[in-house]
Formats: sequence, structure tokens, C-alpha cells
Amino acid sequence: MADRNTPQVRWRRLDSVLQSIAPEFAVRRYANRITAANLRRAYDAAAKGRGTSGWRTASSSADAEIEVAGQPLRDRMRDLVRNNPMAAAAVQVLVNNMVGSGIRPRAATGDPELDQQVDALWARWQKQCDAHGHTNFHGLTTLAAREMVEGGDLFALRRWQRRRASDVLPLRIELREADYLDDARFDHRMNGSRISNGIEYNADGRRSAYWMFPEHPGDRGLTFGRSLGSQRILASQVAHLFERQRTQSRGVPWGTPAIRPLRDVDDWQHAELVRKKTEACLVGVVTNDAGEETLTPVIKDAQGNPIEQFSPGMIAYADGATGVEFNQPSAVGGVYEWHRVQLHIIASGFRVPYALMTGDMSQANFSSSRVGLNEFRRMIEQFQWQTLIPMFCQPVWDWFVEAAQLMGELPVGRPIPVDWAPPRFESVNPLQDAQADLIETRAGFATLPQQIAKRGHDPDLQIAEVIRFNAKLDEGDLIFDSDPRRVSKVGQAQANDPLETGTNPPERRDP
Repeated sequence: MADRNTPQVRWRRLDSVLQSIAPEFAVRRYANRITAANLRRAYDAAAKGRGTSGWRTASSSADAEIEVAGQPLRDRMRDLVRNNPMAAAAVQVLVNNMVGSGIRPRAATGDPELDQQVDALWARWQKQCDAHGHTNFHGLTTLAAREMVEGGDLFALRRWQRRRASDVLPLRIELREADYLDDARFDHRMNGSRISNGIEYNADGRRSAYWMFPEHPGDRGLTFGRSLGSQRILASQVAHLFERQRTQSRGVPWGTPAIRPLRDVDDWQHAELVRKKTEACLVGVVTNDAGEETLTPVIKDAQGNPIEQFSPGMIAYADGATGVEFNQPSAVGGVYEWHRVQLHIIASGFRVPYALMTGDMSQANFSSSRVGLNEFRRMIEQFQWQTLIPMFCQPVWDWFVEAAQLMGELPVGRPIPVDWAPPRFESVNPLQDAQADLIETRAGFATLPQQIAKRGHDPDLQIAEVIRFNAKLDEGDLIFDSDPRRVSKVGQAQANDPLETGTNPPERRDP
């Protein structure tokens, strides 16, 4: 039975009395009490108390936070990638899946001859587009993705140069790290434009220029004759690649949430190694069995030198010793389990599957691996189509088209759209995936060009190669199971083979 003196019972009694005497007042009183109770409700995560007393947060903007923390985050992440195997593996896994063998463009003007002309020109120019002459467009894309993952930002600059006889176009692409940006430059002007963290904005809030150093500020090879001041570069000449997690102007390294765990695991591994050496330190000490005490007990080695540090296998001698005693090293368990949990945390911070980062497949089976890879691939596809392609690949294509039109290599005044084809993901079960693609194509859920492009190939080039190869097979009177014109899927000869009858197969007519 409920206690009659509880506050809830007393409130109900008072409400009943007031309702009978002053109904309107009782209703207002009840409404006010409900409102006060609602005001006391809040999110537990926002509550203040002993559990959150040390949790310090700020309401600053993303740019304000990156302004303070950007440089330390870049420096620490680069140090980890240089020296920590897990950080290096995580970055490499991300880059491998983001770019792979390359994100390939294909002109999509609708004019087959013009598309072929544009693609041929791109194929020749992309081999020499690197301003430093080290790699091609796909190599630049790989380096750009790596710089963004490791440092948070990547700047691609359009560089014009004097055209030589061997040059396809007088256009080159220069990549610069995040450190080139003069993020200490700020300015607010009367016309409404401003400079924040080295990025200049016009009165409409759009980027108009970047203030960059001509050389890397941390380059020790700078000569005294070079200027260390930042220079203004128009935004139309720069492609800025970074991941936007808020309405921010710059990015942070992808593995930022894993920096602390990586450092802690590094320190723990060193401490664990010292502890293991201590556990393995079996030492014998020659003691006095009679229990006789000396005025100055000293432990010495065989040569009589005092010992201040023990090493495994050492035999030490005490003054007046007559017997031998050994220490008992003890091992501590649970090391592997704790380490594996920490690596799972690090993998989550980098947003990569644990098995791909560590190579440890002992806890995975076929189904769990496939489910984990599906989510990882969805994240990679999102990044490719929403960040890497529009912020890096598309600007480079636009620069290429503009340069080609200025040099008279392409028709002027005609837009040249492009279709991008990221590399396909390696199939976990190639047979089932191929069958699924075939069913989708036959059902009309996807077209054959889409299926070919999904695998990183140009559909037009693919069909042209099939036609040329089939002509060679017919010329040599060769029949392979891979030729669907002559052999069915089950390996039987086609009933109506146009190559045998010399006529076209009969048309299908609906009854």
C-alpha cells in the first residue's frame, strides 16, 4: 500500500480540494506544475555533475578549432605515419580504395567522333600533366588523396608554361601540402571582403584567392635570397581538396580520433617490452646460508665489481656467501586481448575495417567480412563522388578542356561534359557477383556500358576491342567458349549461328 504522506498523495489531495473550490485556479496550477517539470528535463549527456565535471567543451566554429589545432594534428599524424605501422597501414588502405589504379574520365558530349578526339587528347596529356615530371594524372590523384588523408588538406595549382614541341598542352598541375597556406593571414575590409586563415573571400562569401608561400615553410634548403612572404593566388587557379564534416574552410587528418590511442599503444608496447625483459631476467645470487650478516652487504660479480643492474643469466655474489638462490620471474596474461581491443579502436578512428588495417583474419568469416566491406565500400564511394571527384578531378578536367580550346585542339564554345569511372572493388565472390551483374543487365536494372564502366573500363573502347578480336577469330576460323555468337553459356553450339548460315537469325515475333 502506498504511503499516504508521500508528496504525490498530498499533491493529489490538494488538487481535489482546489478543483471543488476554484476549478480555474486548479487547472492553471496543474499546467504550471507540468511546465516546470518539463523544464527540469534535459539530455543526460548535457547534465552537469561529478560524471561530467572534467568534460570541457567549447561552442567555437570549426574554423576556429582548426585554426588552433590544425598544425599540431598534421605534425603528429605525419609522425605517426612515418613511425607507426598501424597508422601507415590505415592510410595506405584508405588511399588504395579511394583511388586504386586511377579514376578514369570519359568524354560524354554525345558526339562519338568528338568524344574519341577528347579522350585521345586526354590520354596523351595526362602522361605529362605533373608539374614536377614524376608521374601521370592517376599518380597525382593518389598523392592528392594521401595528402588529404594524412594532412587534412591538398592544394592543386594550375600552372601555365611555355609550350615545347613535345608538349601536348602548355598546362601542368602542381600539388602543394597544407603547410603552404599562410593560415596566419587575417584581414577585414570595408568592401565586405575578408581573409581568414589564409583564404580570401569576396563580399558574397565565396572564395576569391589563396595566400600561399612560394616554398614550403619547413624546407631547410631555402636560400637567403628567396622571399618568405605569402603570395596571392586566384581561386580559379587552385583546387582545394579536403573533407567537410562541418561548414568549415579546411580539413583535418582522417585519423584524428585515433591519434591519442595510437600514441598510447606505442607507449604501452615499449613498456610491455621492458616488462617482458624483466620477466625473462633470471638471476642467481650466491648468499650466506648460515644467515651471517655483514656490516656492509654488497653484491658483486665474478670479478668483484659492485652490481647496480641485473641482466638475464647473471650470477651475483654476496659478501660471505655460501649458497645460491634464484629469482622467480612471473608472466602476466591478457596482453593479446587488450592489444586487439585497442587496435579495433584505432581502426574505427581511421574508418577502416580492422582486418584490412592489421591483416588479422582470425576473428572474421566470409559473411562478416562481406558485411564489413560493404559498409566500408559505401563510405569510399561517398567520398569519391562527393569529395574527390568534384573537388579535385573535375577542376583538373575543366582546366584541361580550357587549355585545349585555347590551343585550338578542341572546338571553342562547346561544353565537354565528362563521366568519371572509379576503379571497381575486388570481388569477395567473383562468380556470384558476375552472375548478379548479368541478371541486373538482362532485367534492365543496369546497362552494359554501366557494368563495363563499373569495372574501370571505357565501354566504347571495350566494344571496339571485342569487335576487332572477334574479326581475328573469324579470320582464323577459331571457336572459343568465350564467344557467345558461336557457343552458348553451357558450352553448346548456337542453333542459329549467323557465321555458319551466312544469314541473319530469324526475328522474334510475338504471337
